[in-house]
Amino acid sequence: MKRLFLSPPHMSGKEQEYIAEVFESNYIAPLGEFVNRFEDSIKEYTGAKNALALSSATAGLHLALRVLGIGRGDTVLASTFTFIGSVNCILYQGAIPVFIDSDESWNLSPKLLKKAIKELEVKPKALILTHLYGQMAKIEEIVSICKEHNIYLIEDSAESLGASYKGKQSGVFGDFGVYSFNGNKILTTSGGGVLVSPNKEWIEKAKFLSTQAKEPFLHYEHKEYGYNYRMSNVLAAIGVAQMEVLDKRVERKREIFEFYKEELSDIDEISFMPEIENSQGNRWLSTILFKKTDPLKVVEALEEVDAESRPLWKPMHLQELFKDAKSFVDGTSEDYFKRGLCLPSPTSSSNRELMRVVEAIRKVCQ
Repeated sequence: MKRLFLSPPHMSGKEQEYIAEVFESNYIAPLGEFVNRFEDSIKEYTGAKNALALSSATAGLHLALRVLGIGRGDTVLASTFTFIGSVNCILYQGAIPVFIDSDESWNLSPKLLKKAIKELEVKPKALILTHLYGQMAKIEEIVSICKEHNIYLIEDSAESLGASYKGKQSGVFGDFGVYSFNGNKILTTSGGGVLVSPNKEWIEKAKFLSTQAKEPFLHYEHKEYGYNYRMSNVLAAIGVAQMEVLDKRVERKREIFEFYKEELSDIDEISFMPEIENSQGNRWLSTILFKKTDPLKVVEALEEVDAESRPLWKPMHLQELFKDAKSFVDGTSEDYFKRGLCLPSPTSSSNRELMRVVEAIRKVCQ
């Protein structure tokens, strides 16, 4: 019996062909044709004006803060219901995180965002907004709030490549956006990310910083410190092949979500993550809430049929690392964390295989 993972890699079939071209060219380092092609494919698909291929999405978030001049003592707002990689970059810059809770969309609450801006003694300089589990946040309202208060908006679209609002892709509404190509994302380069922005000068600055801030001399000249954050040509070749099948992967992810929803629709105990009006998520992971059932009992039942699952993200304001951080919360994300679960969502699996998940859940919830 094949194990059902949450979101394993799913190759297109072209990856090895493109990698062979990289080896033939001998451009193995963070230079080469496929890095350029990968960045171009992201721009073409998302509508982003500028793109920079990096070693991770976390690197992209870090560079965004650095380019925006955010440093020690500055206040940065962030979604609390997210993966820690979304917010560690705030600490890298010595800035101060302030966490904002979710609303019924599971994503950041515009209402609590307004409350935070009003009540904080210091004006926030930026907001890192996570589009959770591939679903768009209430982006129009959030963009409007950020513009009104002159707050930079950085979209953490690590989980939401292929998601859109009114036909516009996630990651291109703010000052910066970032996508992840980690091994568990909808597309993977094994590890990597892409930073996008409408501002060409900002992306050029990020590129400079991502290559150790080397000045344009024959010798190595440095006036400021940088990082080793660029993506290799080998991984970019994988990314080019993966981007060719993105629409198919989004389509299958959405089919998986609808399969689970239909098969479990008669169980009042269960509800699914919603999709805001005028949006289409990529349904990276199919996620559910239980009214009374202990999600950990479901995890145990799924393990018995060799299916991986995990709780929803533990909110950042509950993490020991951020115990002293300010937060504007109303219990929403804490409730979701206690009652929620991520289900196996592998695009390479059939509905017949996924039925093991459905049957295991039914046994617990009957």
